[in-house]
Amino acid sequence: MNCPCGCGQRVELPLLLEVRPRWNLTVDSRGRPTLHPSVALREGCRSHYYVRAGKVLWV
Repeated sequence: MNCPCGCGQRVELPLLLEVRPRWNLTVDSRGRPTLHPSVALREGCRSHYYVRAGKVLWV
């Protein structure tokens, strides 16, 4: 996905069980994604946010 701040940085989050670190992705009955844990970019724009029920919550 692209960073939600609008900087254009590509964000890749591993979802495979055997990979570390990894994120958990769930989708509710309305098709809205939730990611666990938060996303904290260490380079580039350095954004830090949660994705909950399809919405970005900035830290």
